[in-house]
Amino acid sequence: MVTIRKKEPAEGCTPGVPCACNQAKVEPRTLGQISAPWSDGVLSTAVGDVPRARTELRCSDRLGTLKARSAIGRMHYSILPGLYAVGNPTAESPVVVTANYKLSFDHLRKALTGRNAWVLVLDTKGINVWCAAGKGTFGTEELVRRVQVAGLDRIVSHRKLILPQLGAPGVAAHTVRHQCGFRVVYGPVRAKDLPAFLDAGLKAEPAMRAVRFALKDRAVLIPVEVVMGAKYVLLTAAALLLFSGLNAHGYALERVRTTGIQSAALVLSAFLGGAILGPLLLPLLPGRAFSLKGAILGLLLFAVLMLSGMATTLTAHPLLHTACWALVMPTISSFTVMNFTGTSTFTSLSGVLREMRFALPLQIGAAALGLGLWVTGLFLSGGPVL
Repeated sequence: MVTIRKKEPAEGCTPGVPCACNQAKVEPRTLGQISAPWSDGVLSTAVGDVPRARTELRCSDRLGTLKARSAIGRMHYSILPGLYAVGNPTAESPVVVTANYKLSFDHLRKALTGRNAWVLVLDTKGINVWCAAGKGTFGTEELVRRVQVAGLDRIVSHRKLILPQLGAPGVAAHTVRHQCGFRVVYGPVRAKDLPAFLDAGLKAEPAMRAVRFALKDRAVLIPVEVVMGAKYVLLTAAALLLFSGLNAHGYALERVRTTGIQSAALVLSAFLGGAILGPLLLPLLPGRAFSLKGAILGLLLFAVLMLSGMATTLTAHPLLHTACWALVMPTISSFTVMNFTGTSTFTSLSGVLREMRFALPLQIGAAALGLGLWVTGLFLSGGPVL
């Protein structure tokens, strides 16, 4: 049972005078929150029952994580926003804020094992904290609104909200305090450092503030990029396979077996190279822009395949098709690696937009030119080539 103090006006509010804090209507807890498989009961508070979350992850949680990491139902891997309890929190227990992307929620509740805390989950449309902060859904307005609809001022006696550091770009701390009376304290970058942060009296060591994008962090992104991009690449490969039989005299199945299979294999190689080698080799690839890193990787892949004979053209116009793949492979790899700008803390939203403005036109132009060379080579080659 939670000890709830008598309702008092928030800091900056005048008793009896309407304001945003005391006008807020407390949102009732929904059956979906209370009956969630990771919930192990409820706590009764002055504003109603608050779902309590288990801190141990079960097989269903790990399976969900695996599916999310593989882009299977990733955009639906979310939980209902609102207030949750971990352990048996009291009015003095810390309030930790996170996104309603379930992977973020799982990391947080696991980190709070053995502790008592309140977890305030914002509605970020199922997006993680860092991405949501860039998109504005993990922001000031949503934070203030969630504090109010949760009736948080009637549940806790302090006025502190612990936010993940990566949520800082979306939140104006002074506005939060002005509008609802709660002070924002930025916690560590990673949830696993939260216990040490709490034990140190909300003090973060420099290592807790460091944003890292190490090999493990990059490798874990590979399945998502492969699954999400595979359908487009397979369609492209199938189209090249189908149209490779065209020539000035009609259609030759022999070309499908030679040029078609080769073309499809080169497209797949460029994509897999960008999706797998791109993140793994990211710090080693020259340049700052991810699109440039991907283009260089594509050129290296093309050179390796040419030297190994796998990219040696089988058409009667080898120069045209060689020029084609010298353009298309770096383009595919460049576009694929550029996708990692949205998952890396190396970049900002403005940086991503700036890079896309110059990279996308170049990628589209190179792909169109390469495809034109490929088609031209087919029609100038005549019949099947031995």
